[in-house]
Parts: sequence; structure tokens; C-alpha cells
Amino acid sequence: MFTIGAFAIILDSQNRILLCHRRDIDRWNLPGGGVMSGETPWQAVIREVQEEVGLIVTVDRLLGVYAYPPRDDLVFSFLCTRISGEMTESDEADAIDYFALEHLPPTTHHHHVLRIKDTLEHPEQLHLKTLPLLSASEFSSIFDKPIFQRDDDGR
Repeated sequence: MFTIGAFAIILDSQNRILLCHRRDIDRWNLPGGGVMSGETPWQAVIREVQEEVGLIVTVDRLLGVYAYPPRDDLVFSFLCTRISGEMTESDEADAIDYFALEHLPPTTHHHHVLRIKDTLEHPEQLHLKTLPLLSASEFSSIFDKPIFQRDDDGR
């Protein structure tokens, strides 16, 4: 059975992408996470963005659905627009910033970089892809932590 994730692509006026830095490992990623039972992916991405970075967003459209079969992950990528809130660090994110594609931090999750490139290079397309395998050298710590880590309350 697949684990379902929902992640936001949030662009600023300069077309830079919002990323947050995880507290548990040295990794930059798009805001988002696991879909809870009884929740739709578009509801989950709104909740996750607010929890992780303090922003209230609207979902503009689905950008892509990505599968990572080795971990039974299915990831929804949504274009979101910030409507209110202030960027605020959280229990999950210890840094938040906007980055141009050519200046993404070197520790940005490889699969997130692929989704960002899909969005910026082919914004009109709906992307349906199987993500490539990650090697141990790419981000060895990814194998130590679940991609959609659940909190103590089952999320």
C-alpha cells in the first residue's frame, strides 16, 4: 500500500522557490508531508505548509504526481499561492527561504529538485513520473528516516 505525500511549490515575485531546512537532518525540501487518514492531498498540503513554515496558502493546481516504488511513496505536487501568514520556523523547519533554481542549496533533496525543475521548465504540463532510485552517496541519511515521518499522534 502506498504512502501518500503532498508538497507545495510556492513561488515569489522573482520566480524563486520556497524551501525549508529540516531540523532532523541536513536537508532542504519543499514544504509538505504525509496525507492523514480522511484528508485529501490538497487539504494536506495546506495544513503541512502552515505547520512547517507558518504560511496560509491556496492550492492553484496540481502540477504532478510522482511515484517512488522502492518505498511505496506516491507524491502529489501542487502549485500554491501565499495568501497570508509570516514565514516562521517550526518543530520541523529551522530555516526557510526562497531560492532561484540555479542557487538551490547543495543539500536540497534530489527528488524535490526534479519536481522543481519540472515546474519551472515545463509549467504548462501535468507531470506523471516515476522518480529515480537514490544512491547511498546522494543522501545517505535518507535511508535512516522515513520520507513521510509520522508524529507520535499517528501523523
